[in-house]
Amino acid sequence: MTEFSADYLKALEIGRPPNVVKLFPYSKALLVSGKVIDRAMLAKGKAISIAANGRNSFVIRGSLRAAQRANAALIIEIAKSEGGANAYCPTSLWNMARQVDAACNEMGITVPVAIHADHYGIKGEADIERAQDEIPSMFDAGITSIAIDASHLPDTDNLLASIRLNPLIPAWAGYETEVGEIKGKAGLSTPEEALFLIQGLNAHDIHPDWIALNNGTTHGLEASAAGIQVGLTKEIHDALAPYKISGAQHGTSGNSSERLREIAARTKTTKANVATALQMISWGLEVNDYGNAILDENGQFIKIKNEGVQEDVWAEMVAYADSKGLKKGDYKKLNLPFENRLLGQPAEVRERMIKRVEDFVHHLLVDVFNAQDTAPLAIETILNAGSYDIGPKGTRIEDPAEWTEQKIREKGAAIDSDKGPEGDWDD
Repeated sequence: MTEFSADYLKALEIGRPPNVVKLFPYSKALLVSGKVIDRAMLAKGKAISIAANGRNSFVIRGSLRAAQRANAALIIEIAKSEGGANAYCPTSLWNMARQVDAACNEMGITVPVAIHADHYGIKGEADIERAQDEIPSMFDAGITSIAIDASHLPDTDNLLASIRLNPLIPAWAGYETEVGEIKGKAGLSTPEEALFLIQGLNAHDIHPDWIALNNGTTHGLEASAAGIQVGLTKEIHDALAPYKISGAQHGTSGNSSERLREIAARTKTTKANVATALQMISWGLEVNDYGNAILDENGQFIKIKNEGVQEDVWAEMVAYADSKGLKKGDYKKLNLPFENRLLGQPAEVRERMIKRVEDFVHHLLVDVFNAQDTAPLAIETILNAGSYDIGPKGTRIEDPAEWTEQKIREKGAAIDSDKGPEGDWDD
């Protein structure tokens, strides 16, 4: 039977947001606002929480077990493209909290966990209209943190869309904003673009916990050695210092441990999204020491015998991918059609899938991101605030009169911006 400390029980009593309490009134899982996780990392200093992308149930369970083992606060997330209305993953924006809460109670997880809706993409007016229904419905389903990503739009429209949608987000919730699509070395974000977004939000009394940048990474398989541009990231974070905003690192999979340690040590990053690596690891594919899948001489993934899924199941997955014409970067689309097939494997196979994720995430939390023992700091944050609502880090310092819609459009038109090539960039 799980032992609960007095501090944990008090945090459980006051630290779960009202949507979580309503959904899970008898739960012993400490699901919290994303703000709590950010503050815990800041309290430790030079620490980053993993935002584990829960594309399948094995990743969710392995990540939770790793966080428990490291005594680390954690974020579980899914993006709109992965788990929204057109999902290609079994985990969705509407069942993620339920999965995490159930797994925490089942496995005796006693570290604080935020439930993050990542990359809630806004690409035009139709998305803004749909968001009026979808964003409240996601919070109804237990989301405790959200990334409004209108970075596909010009800087002016990104800011205006973010302002329009902000009333839909509870004040207590974690909030991430983004400038620049994730396009690798193309269309890199600039301090000018980031300041425009954050200053405009600040003038409207909106204070994001995180900002995501295009700082050189890509989603999915990292094929180049470029990766995160630490110097650029630091330059932008330093420019934003008066607004007390942390960084969210996207496209973490495939970057070397050395580069990830540097991003923790030199920048204000407190959240790192890890997706593709965890998926590949759960399946039993051979990866290098930072999670990038290795291909054989024929350009095929290397399946490690007696690791991850059963050999015959992997053969089915590859045959299915071939029949659908899926490229290596699109193997993520196997998650939805194969979840039940994977759950139907023997217990020892399911366990080795989970354990493989657990060991990799634990390594990142402890050996790379300096996040061990941040769970007590997250609980302390709740106890000090006396509430699930710990308030913003920043205060309004910009003049609202200088950030009307007309003046936003004037300022935005003056920005020298290179967004890189057009295209359907994955988010």
